[in-house]
Amino acid sequence: METKNKKQKIPAATEEHAVILDYLSLGYVNSDMSKFKGKAIAQAIGTDYFTLLELVPKRGVDLEIQDTVYIGKGKRDQIYKVLGKLDYENLTATSRIELEYSIREIVNNNEEKFVDFFNTAGAISTRLHKLELIPGIGKKYMWEIVEARKEKPFESFEDITTRIPSLNNPAEMIVNRVKQELDTTTAKKGKKKYYLFTPIPKTQKKHRNNRNQRK
Repeated sequence: METKNKKQKIPAATEEHAVILDYLSLGYVNSDMSKFKGKAIAQAIGTDYFTLLELVPKRGVDLEIQDTVYIGKGKRDQIYKVLGKLDYENLTATSRIELEYSIREIVNNNEEKFVDFFNTAGAISTRLHKLELIPGIGKKYMWEIVEARKEKPFESFEDITTRIPSLNNPAEMIVNRVKQELDTTTAKKGKKKYYLFTPIPKTQKKHRNNRNQRK
């Protein structure tokens, strides 16, 4: 097995663009959900780290679901304020419906990045490899991927499928893993406790801190 990689640290607040999942022109029905009571609010997902975000549009700006907006440190045309991060459990029903489609679009639009994951992913421990965290990949397929990439790095999702026919949709496997990481409504045990592509949710950080304090 390959040597263990250093734990990847996902930088905080580095999203430059986000996809709108839901836009509430009159704010939340439950006004307790936001500091901006009764004002327009949007829920979105970052295109770099799949960060779930709450955004405040500029006055007079109407956003559309699936719009991509700039949220970086430069001049913003549509977004007044990045209010903060959201956990999955606080997404609206519309956001949850749009989420999978948005993740799929982000993965397909960043194919090189995720193909590189298949080329470079290493071991987490002597018993577990990062590739095994992807739904549908066990020990057998993990070793097939490792051996294939030694011969020649993968060039595309199609190349992965051509060389390893058992992996008939590697992009969808990544989508499923991202969905799994974002979902804070289920217990994070076993392979689910690791984060490959997304920031650790606020609720998970709180649970980890509580465990550390008890030790």
